[in-house]
Amino acid sequence: MSENPDVPYLLLTPGPITTSPSVKETMLRDWCTWDDDYNAIVQEIRARLVRLATKAPGYTSVLMQGSGTATVESVIGTALPSDGRLLVIANGVYGQRIAMIAEYLGIDHQLLDFGEQGEVDPSVVEQTLADDPAITHVAMVHCETTTGRLNPLEAVSRVVTEAGRCWIVDAMSSFGGIPMDIDELGIDFLISSANKCIQGVPGFGLVVARTATLHRLEGNARSLSLDLYDQWRCMTLNYGKWRFTSPTHVVRAFRQALDELDEEGGIAARNRRYAENHRILISGMEELDFRPLLPAESRSPVITSFYTPDHPDFQFVEFYERLKGKGFVIYPGKVSEADCFRIGTIGHVFPDDYQRLLTAVRESIYWQ
Repeated sequence: MSENPDVPYLLLTPGPITTSPSVKETMLRDWCTWDDDYNAIVQEIRARLVRLATKAPGYTSVLMQGSGTATVESVIGTALPSDGRLLVIANGVYGQRIAMIAEYLGIDHQLLDFGEQGEVDPSVVEQTLADDPAITHVAMVHCETTTGRLNPLEAVSRVVTEAGRCWIVDAMSSFGGIPMDIDELGIDFLISSANKCIQGVPGFGLVVARTATLHRLEGNARSLSLDLYDQWRCMTLNYGKWRFTSPTHVVRAFRQALDELDEEGGIAARNRRYAENHRILISGMEELDFRPLLPAESRSPVITSFYTPDHPDFQFVEFYERLKGKGFVIYPGKVSEADCFRIGTIGHVFPDDYQRLLTAVRESIYWQ
């Protein structure tokens, strides 16, 4: 079991993640959504998110109630005009989900699918854009947690921006944990969630966007509650007020999580911790004969997929329950073409936790 009786297990997942005691404690107080003190917190969060995303002027942020997928849908459904066409670059479930959103919303789109274990090829993206001048927007997942792959953001950004297309990046599980500057990358919309690398709890997503681009989106939305433009306009004109009921406890916890990110030393410092967690995990699991799904150069410090042992007695559920009993929760695999499981390395977790995890894994190998 966990060393902390109030935390029966650590969540070694891509989100929701293990949060700090102080983040959880901030949710014990109730907040009024109309109160100036609360709305000031919302405005502070919005400004801090922009500073985390870029040092350049001309950007703003907006918070959206709901899951990360709801926030992706708010961007896709609002950013694309009726005559727009979207290119979706995919190599996993979450890239494919963007295409599914476009399908549901009746948005003209093309899916450029490199396969679940495939690497995005910027030259293919470049040729696709050259062949289809009707494409107005391009979307890609930065860290595809289906496998744990970190897609080549800089190279693809260069291709998209040189082609003059609007650039949408789903940085759900990378923003706050992997350094990036969205102005240098030419990103028009960056999407993430409260419960990933910033280490808050689930309840809302976030978008950092070019202010000039957002100004042009009035009337585009295909949904009332997911109207990104109207949400941004309401928050901007009414000093942090949400259009509909806001997740007050989650927002307050997120402000505490931002404070803790600063205390740790910012995104670069957090990235170093995640990278060390990842290094210890890979090294130790390989010593125990677990093989990573992806080559080293393609792996992210967010989550790693491992092949399941090639043994007739191995059952993931049994392995999972044994690790859970020792204080660790891992994730099943999501790759349709390979039997694997996943272990996350983000959240309020540290190198010592992964040393303990490796001991638990060693003690849970029952099939040999």
